[in-house]
Amino acid sequence: MAKPDDRSDNVEKLQQMIDNTMENMRDTRDYLKAHKSEIRADERTDLIEKNERREESIEGFRSEIQDEVQARKQ
Repeated sequence: MAKPDDRSDNVEKLQQMIDNTMENMRDTRDYLKAHKSEIRADERTDLIEKNERREESIEGFRSEIQDEVQARKQ
């Protein structure tokens, strides 16, 4: 039998995902600063693009949080 859909902690889980993603972004920026003379141009570009995708993910997580908050109100 399938488990019932328990969305009670989705907002908290999404917020944790945002926090983790932001930490990864900071770590990447710090890495780029600390090793800028050692990093190849293509690696630097890849890391910058990865952070851009992380930013898009954060926007999606925030949108999902808004959806969850609305669902709780109903």
